[in-house]
Amino acid sequence: MAEELRTIAYICPDCRQSVIVQRSVFQLAAAPNTLPCPCGKSALKVELMGDWVKLEVPCAYCGESHTVSCRTHDFLHRKGLAFSCQKSGLDCCYAGDEDTVYAAVRRLEEAMDKLETEGPQRGSFLDEVVMREVLEELRDIAQRGGISCSCGSKEWKMAIHYSSVDLICAQCGGDLRIPAATQSDLADLCCKQTLRLHGTRG
Repeated sequence: MAEELRTIAYICPDCRQSVIVQRSVFQLAAAPNTLPCPCGKSALKVELMGDWVKLEVPCAYCGESHTVSCRTHDFLHRKGLAFSCQKSGLDCCYAGDEDTVYAAVRRLEEAMDKLETEGPQRGSFLDEVVMREVLEELRDIAQRGGISCSCGSKEWKMAIHYSSVDLICAQCGGDLRIPAATQSDLADLCCKQTLRLHGTRG
C-alpha cells in the first residue's frame, strides 16, 4: 500500500513564488522538517509534537514569520488546512491533499496579484463585491438547511475576515473556511448545494 502523502505550500516573501512540497506521513513524524524555497531565501518549518503540529511560516504579506499550530490528526488527515497572516487576514500556508492544496494556491496567487495591483488602498475586505456575494450565497445555502457539521449539529456561527469567512460549529467548535477574495472563490462556492464543517468529534 502506498504511503500517505501530505502537500504543504506557502509563498516565498523574497522571490514571491509559490513553494509546494510533498512529504510522507513517516517523514513528517520522524523528525522536524525544513521545506526551503528553491531561491534559498526562505523556508517553512514543520515539527510534530505529540498531539500538536507546530509550523513556522514565512509570510509574503507582512514579511514576518508566523508560528501556527494545529492538531496532529488534522494535519495528517484533513483534506485541506489553511493558516492565515494575522496582520493581513490572508492565507499564508496550506496543508492537505495535493489537489486541494494546488487549488488553494491558485486562488491565493490570484488574491496576491489583486493585492499588489490595487496597492496600499485597503478597504474592509480584499474585494468588497466578492465578499458581499459570498455572504449572500452562504445565506442562501443556510436558508435551505445546507450547512451542517460532521458531529451532527446544524448550529453554527460565522467569523468574517479580510479575504475569507469561517463557519464554526456551535456544538464542537469544528470549522470550515470559505475563501472570499476572488471571482474563482465565488464560482467555487456557487457550485455547492451543501457545506459540511469539519467536526472535532463524531
